[in-house]
Amino acid sequence: MTVDSKLVGEIAHLARLDLDETSVANYAREMAGVLALARQMEDVDTDAVEPMAHPLHAVQPLRADEVTEIDQRDEFQAIAPAVDDGLYLVPQVIE
Repeated sequence: MTVDSKLVGEIAHLARLDLDETSVANYAREMAGVLALARQMEDVDTDAVEPMAHPLHAVQPLRADEVTEIDQRDEFQAIAPAVDDGLYLVPQVIE
């Protein structure tokens, strides 16, 4: 696929961008360079490369899954307008 000024103009139109002719030519050159790099990267042999989940081998520190709040359900339901068997009752809004 070749990137020319016409293609950049169509993309700019779809993106609702108002580009002047100088910008269109610059974008066409830059987009062609990006596509050339992508084609060059397709030729790299990656058969012996192990896939990674993250390029920096970052590890998400996790905290212990412990309850830190006290159970206040009874206090909250005591001030609720309507409760039945531990569930809040609300008026029907859809018929």
